[in-house]
Amino acid sequence: MQLNCSEPMIHVSRGPLTESVHRGFIAVTDTEGNVLYQLGDPDYITFARSAAKLLQALPVIESGAVDRYGLNEREISLLSASHSGEAEHVDTVHSILRKIGAAEDELQCGPHFPLNRDAASLIRERGGKPGRVHNNCSGKHSGMLAWSHHLGEATEHYMSPDHPVQQAMLGAVADMAGLAPSGVVLGTDGCGVPVFGMPLRRLAQAYARLGRPDGLPDERAAACRRVTAAVARHPFYLAGTDRFDTRLIEVSQGRILGKFGAEGVFALSVPDRGWGLALKVEDGAERALYPAVLEAVSQLGLLTASELAQLAAFRRPELRNWAGTQVGYITPAFRLEPRG
Repeated sequence: MQLNCSEPMIHVSRGPLTESVHRGFIAVTDTEGNVLYQLGDPDYITFARSAAKLLQALPVIESGAVDRYGLNEREISLLSASHSGEAEHVDTVHSILRKIGAAEDELQCGPHFPLNRDAASLIRERGGKPGRVHNNCSGKHSGMLAWSHHLGEATEHYMSPDHPVQQAMLGAVADMAGLAPSGVVLGTDGCGVPVFGMPLRRLAQAYARLGRPDGLPDERAAACRRVTAAVARHPFYLAGTDRFDTRLIEVSQGRILGKFGAEGVFALSVPDRGWGLALKVEDGAERALYPAVLEAVSQLGLLTASELAQLAAFRRPELRNWAGTQVGYITPAFRLEPRG
């Protein structure tokens, strides 16, 4: 059982009172895993959830599947996505499946309505049902199928922790985090595949190495550069319209590459500095996540005042009642502590 060494992170105010407080953890490291800044315990162990997706795309590229099937940069970006299920996302999933010769029913991620409200409403208005391609993880699952088809592995049980594609992804994630595979805690993610638990600073290190892979083996370094280039050039395919991940990359013009994970997780890479940041909201509240990420990024001096202004709606969101009246705010309330 872990000690509770979190720190207050976000205040939720209503009128003159702080009504609720979200606590959490932040670790900022270099590529060697040295902690540069922290909030709370940087060794707090948590599941990376979807923040691992950029790392999971690496073995798909290294296997040769991306080149064999001619996947373009939009499709590579989608391999790492928690996409909104908009038409462009769904079309791109279909494109990947066509290229690898796979049917939609090979996807085992399960259907859900698109995260984008307009896309979900359109399906409902037409009396339809969502398909597996609408699942926000369908890009990642398409990558798993591409890996399996390319190497001639069976796909019936591709979600099993014992399947070669899952073993390859575990190995890549562990290696990027400076861990042995046995040092990664395994659970089951919302889409059914293994999810990876590790100390927060190790997730930050993985993202630092993703953006600055100079010391990695040539094949791994090349894969890192292809993933980060694809996401930087096509951030819409990583998330979608008005999504924080997409907007952060767009506004920073690719200087910051970040990925959301469920239950209050976020990881980002700052390639120019060779830094990685990993953040966990202790109670998993998404409403606290983006204000905390932007506050950390601001304290680290990674965005200009103009860029922060473009993301202001995420940094200190207003609380409104059912009549639309502003009644409070969600406000960051922490200072990162430098180390060393």
